[in-house]
Amino acid sequence: MRIWSLHPRYLDTKGLVALWRETLLAKNVLEDKTKGYKNHPQLNRFKASKQPINAINYYLKSVFLEAEKRNYNFNRSKFSEIKDIDKINVTTEQLNFEKNHLLNKVKLRDEKKYNEIIDLVDFETHPLFNLIDGEIEPWEKMQRYY
Repeated sequence: MRIWSLHPRYLDTKGLVALWRETLLAKNVLEDKTKGYKNHPQLNRFKASKQPINAINYYLKSVFLEAEKRNYNFNRSKFSEIKDIDKINVTTEQLNFEKNHLLNKVKLRDEKKYNEIIDLVDFETHPLFNLIDGEIEPWEKMQRYY
């Protein structure tokens, strides 16, 4: 499961569809509607927020809006509209890690998207997140790609 801290605009088609699916799974976990993935490290930051279910719904809305821009047919009824949310902090090194991780994936899957994003210096965060200085998040379990 990968719930990106990066804005969904940087994802290729496969990445955006996977993000939607995986975030819906995360929502089910937070709503206690599934037995699996309950202790997945990607969920820690949502669980630590004041309103985990609102946070995941807010996250899903941004993924949905990106899909809508691309004329994908994601189901709006899968999340609740949340207009205001306390943002979750994400660190600069976590964002940098994810940027490099994404570039490695997209390089193999989608040359056009890779060429769109390879020269970007600063990647925006997903709107749920507030960028702060810091190291890779403690919940990140993947090996470094850079």
